[in-house]
Amino acid sequence: MKKNKSIVLLTGFFVSLASIGCQDESVPKPKSHLSLEYPVAKYKAYDLPSGCGYGFDMNEISQIKTKGDCSLEIQYPKMKATVYLNYKTVNNNIDQLLRDAQKLTYEHVIKADDIAEQPFVNPEHKAYGMFYQVGGNAATNAQFYVTDSTRHFLVGSVYFYAKPNYDSILPAAAYIKNDMRKIMESVRWK
Repeated sequence: MKKNKSIVLLTGFFVSLASIGCQDESVPKPKSHLSLEYPVAKYKAYDLPSGCGYGFDMNEISQIKTKGDCSLEIQYPKMKATVYLNYKTVNNNIDQLLRDAQKLTYEHVIKADDIAEQPFVNPEHKAYGMFYQVGGNAATNAQFYVTDSTRHFLVGSVYFYAKPNYDSILPAAAYIKNDMRKIMESVRWK
């Protein structure tokens, strides 16, 4: 009997101790949404040094890092992203340049949910190309190429410095995608 009484007392002690420890007066967290605010894009003309065959309009919040071969990195530090622009001169190799640009995009088909192509034609500035939107958790979610078909060829792609989780980077990706489209549409050949 004494043994049962001790077990009952110990059980009662642990139950009361547990109930004291569980008297947390916490309030459930309110529902919230990720707040990512980016400034309204303001574009300015950017011309490369002489010897490079193009210029374009760029977002004022971005930072340019030039390469020696007329290629550029357009950096977005707050969004942890970079748009890489690679410039090539056309020397009777337009077919090869087009294949390489398309191959670069379709290498992401393994991780991509879909790839949407949007042709671009601007006969006034002699600029023709393709804008690719890559959906899903691919390493890049937007790429383009633009050319005059005879002398100039420019390829652009964006990469984020984070694991490609499409839902997490979607606001920044949409913002930069608009900037990439502006670069493509405003390209000026020299």
